[in-house]
Amino acid sequence: MVKSLWDSEKAKKLSEGLEQLVYRSNLIGADRAVCNWGGGNTSMKTIESDFRGREIEVMWVKGSGSDLATMKAHNFTGLKLEDIRPLIERDEMSDEEMVAYLSHCMIDHKHPRPSIETLLHAFLPFKHVDHTHPDAIISICCADNGKQIAEEIYGNRFVWVPYVRPGFTLSKMIAEGVKNNPNAELVLMEKHGLVTWGDTSEECYAKTISIINEAENYIKERIDEEKAFGGLKYKALSKDERKEILAEILPVIRGAVSDERKMILTWDDGEDVLQFVDSRNAKELSQIGAACPDHLVHTKRVPLYIEWDPQTENKEQLKEKIKEGVSNYKKDYKAYFERNKNEGDKMFEAAPRVILIPGIGMVNTGKNEKMSRISGALYHRAIAVMKGTDALGKFVSLNENESYNVEYWPLELYKLTLAPPEAEFSRKVAFVTGGAGGIGSATCRRLASEGAHVVIADLNIEGAEEKAKEINEKYGEKRAIAVKMDVTKEEEVQAAFKEAALAFGGVDIIVNNAGLATSSPFDETTLQEWNLNMNVLGTGYFLVAREAFKQMKAQGIGGNMVFVGSKNSIYAGKNAAAYSAAKALETHLARCIAAEGGQYGIRVNSVLPDAVLQGSAIWDSKWREERARAYGISPDELEDYYKKRTTLLVNVYPEDIAEAIAFFASSKAEKTTGCMITVDGGVPAAFTR
Repeated sequence: MVKSLWDSEKAKKLSEGLEQLVYRSNLIGADRAVCNWGGGNTSMKTIESDFRGREIEVMWVKGSGSDLATMKAHNFTGLKLEDIRPLIERDEMSDEEMVAYLSHCMIDHKHPRPSIETLLHAFLPFKHVDHTHPDAIISICCADNGKQIAEEIYGNRFVWVPYVRPGFTLSKMIAEGVKNNPNAELVLMEKHGLVTWGDTSEECYAKTISIINEAENYIKERIDEEKAFGGLKYKALSKDERKEILAEILPVIRGAVSDERKMILTWDDGEDVLQFVDSRNAKELSQIGAACPDHLVHTKRVPLYIEWDPQTENKEQLKEKIKEGVSNYKKDYKAYFERNKNEGDKMFEAAPRVILIPGIGMVNTGKNEKMSRISGALYHRAIAVMKGTDALGKFVSLNENESYNVEYWPLELYKLTLAPPEAEFSRKVAFVTGGAGGIGSATCRRLASEGAHVVIADLNIEGAEEKAKEINEKYGEKRAIAVKMDVTKEEEVQAAFKEAALAFGGVDIIVNNAGLATSSPFDETTLQEWNLNMNVLGTGYFLVAREAFKQMKAQGIGGNMVFVGSKNSIYAGKNAAAYSAAKALETHLARCIAAEGGQYGIRVNSVLPDAVLQGSAIWDSKWREERARAYGISPDELEDYYKKRTTLLVNVYPEDIAEAIAFFASSKAEKTTGCMITVDGGVPAAFTR
């Protein structure tokens, strides 16, 4: 049952105009069982003063590309109704003509383009109108006997409209159907959704909820959970088993779906998903088509269903089936495009957006984490619809050609143009060790600023979480995650890369940056000090690079490693034998991996900074005092000392190192590997030679 979220006390404090429309819209969008992400639309008709002070009737309708759950007043468009209403006398109107005409009806050219379904709202003679895609309603509208079911539920209170793509024709059909039925309280749009109305925002919202619940009650009485989708065929693996397998197969999937453009992956093993993927009828039902036109742009017409038995087949067999399945899906999608394309159409990624695996759950793909999750959220809705329809009759969908025309519909594609352009590191995942420190956090911010998803790995988990929160607040939820990791512990490094795979599907960039530093005269250097430097700066870099190498090979789409070395990698620092030797080890290890990784498209380069004091835990330790002692100066004089010894007479900051790291990780350096670049202000003793 969907619940009414209307708060009368809160609503009373809002104006009866646009504020209440925003409030109502947000409530509708808050429950995805009522309305899909990005779908549906709401409207309100008011009297406003135009620029000359004349009173005119205005309809406020959702602007294209916004989401009901989060939209604000500026996401609505105001249109002059006196210019729109005469259109109903026309016999036909193309989409292009409709869009052009409505642009002249807007009361403010700064408003967003009005919803595709603006005329639906304008042609209905009601002050408030809601158009939604409730699971229960679409279950009826996608049943082969849907109209008969509707009669049982609503009697003569509904108008049934056969499937027509949104636009002028559908809007006119709805208006005429309501006009011809004086008892009408709702419109059911075949294979599409619901339209309701009211005299006030509260009345309109209440009607939407009550109509949905009538359908929900009817369907609920007829669902037998044990027989849903034909009953269970497979038994789901345990949660731990599912995660263990997913951590290993997600990079394989990511590689398979990313041959054209990289994709970010998410996964879902909710109870409803497992019930569906483990059922007898899942394969057949999933291939019928989309449950709602709104889904198509994000889920494609059908998902990829992997026929794998979790009880009798192993994960190696699953990997092979995934590779074969994705390959066949892409071939089929390209053929589908060729069969149905219109002049000027450009094909999207041919890979699936939804992958269903018995015993495991659902894997989703998208250009970023958010869009991947949206594909999954919409398929949750599809599962709910199919479950309801399965209890009522037979699930039906749009035919192939109409599905294509919705998926590649110019008015729908327009919404995608509203998204910001993709940046250098869009669709890429960066794994940064020592991510909470000065250089590490600057690197995370720099990569995230150009679209990267970031795994911030650090022993200081509180610091890593703080940096992740900062990035997420600025660039969007789940753009960064924090992982606690000790680079010297093999099991922790392996666990961290599993977390990266589970969060985003794999890695594209690793920045080996975690570090420490000690200073002692050579004859006073203890074995403990030597081992500490070797363990963190040598073994730690080795373990991180090795696990990244494995994951990049599994993906098969190349990768980037950037090692943060030091001026001491090539300069024999006084009183720093252990540190300098370990730093030299790092850069030579990087070259060794570069030599071996080239055949897999894996590039490895090193950045050699010097004296980056700001934000560094190293320089807040005994290292500052030890280095000052080595130079015969006080710790407070270090920063000025380092500045004066550079040929450029500058200090080096974390952001300077982050910029060099970003260069090596970017397409600008795509033909560079095994290279070192110094960022030290110009220390002659460390010039490479």
